[in-house]
Amino acid sequence: MTTPSASEPVVVDSSGWLEYITADKNANLFAPYIESSGPLLVPVIVLYEVRKILLLRQTSLLADIFVSHALRRQVIAIDEKISLAAVSISIDGQLAMADALLYATARVYDAHFVTSDSHFKNLPDVTLI
Repeated sequence: MTTPSASEPVVVDSSGWLEYITADKNANLFAPYIESSGPLLVPVIVLYEVRKILLLRQTSLLADIFVSHALRRQVIAIDEKISLAAVSISIDGQLAMADALLYATARVYDAHFVTSDSHFKNLPDVTLI
């Protein structure tokens, strides 16, 4: 587990966004990454996963608040470089497709990955909350 520098790009996993937006028990641990003025990258999969979960389990208002926060940051589309990097990451790290794509996004953009998902615990440049 490592901690990113203030200028290093960061990708916060869907779990972190959900904790933050819903003010759940670990919201304060994710807040420094999401509220930072440093570069925060938002993979399109995070937009999908978090909005879907919020619409199913919370309210449309909370889902809209999340989208408003996320769209103020740099949204990253899945391109061929990310997709191909995710293949190796998925196989080597035994990660599901969405997890591999999220982590591949961080790797391709030389960003630090912040999550509460233990599937990522042994990967480089990961902060596990």
